Amino acid sequence: MDKAEIFNGIRPLLFTIAYDMLGSVMDAEDMVQEAYLRWQDVEGIESPKAYLTTTVTNLCINFLTSARVRREAYIGPWLPEPLVSQTGAKPDDIIALSESVSMAFLVLLESLSPIERAVFLLRKVFDYDYADISRMVSKDEAACRQIVSRAQQRLQAEKARFTATREQQEKLTMQFLQTCISGDMDGLLVLLAEDIVLQTDSGGTITHAARKPVRGARNVAVYLLNILKAMPSDLKLKFGLINGQLGLVSYRGEKPFSVMALHIVDGRIQNIYNIMNPAKLKHIPREE
Repeated sequence: MDKAEIFNGIRPLLFTIAYDMLGSVMDAEDMVQEAYLRWQDVEGIESPKAYLTTTVTNLCINFLTSARVRREAYIGPWLPEPLVSQTGAKPDDIIALSESVSMAFLVLLESLSPIERAVFLLRKVFDYDYADISRMVSKDEAACRQIVSRAQQRLQAEKARFTATREQQEKLTMQFLQTCISGDMDGLLVLLAEDIVLQTDSGGTITHAARKPVRGARNVAVYLLNILKAMPSDLKLKFGLINGQLGLVSYRGEKPFSVMALHIVDGRIQNIYNIMNPAKLKHIPREE
């Protein structure tokens, strides 16, 4: 088997590690490609999988360290790029693997440092043992265990709340769309948690998009109904799978215009993640 064939077999795992680390489809693709190019320049690698996963992990750690500086100058909330597939479609291997981490969890991971994020994901999502993680990030096993323990304590309370079943997600998402389209304020308020937070990531490119989080059920409901009135008349709303969970995708013509992911807790919508930055929607398939 030549290097290209070996690489293609490992690529879904490499992409998923990079995507979960970076929250960016395009940057993840760049990290995977860079790892492949580096592998091309070396010989005698006994375990291509170990070499490539280690290379991708460290490329992502370095990238995140510099990205944090750039994100400080980002206009408005920064949200991960969504992975979108059509409902009813069978996702390819890369999407299927990557969808194991929800949009809400990716947002939560932003609270970790690059090294914490890497070690935590390798252990808790990808099930690497501490000996392998130690080798990959050049830290001793005891340090890796401490990193995971601290990260888990920080995240556990929130992660434990990610409890919506697929049926609950689908039911509330459909009700959410119906109440928004009909302008039913009272119906919408029933679906929203009192302390809901709506974040819109437009990168400053959409004039009517909120540049600060909108908090509270009534404020969010008013914002949503008003924003729908300001939307282009040719906008089409469709259901889509966003990181494995049902959400909403809007299109103008064939091009995606926005992606809205809902985080449901205890039967109500706790968070709305609205991605409108065109640069973060380039990878999404056009409407068929």
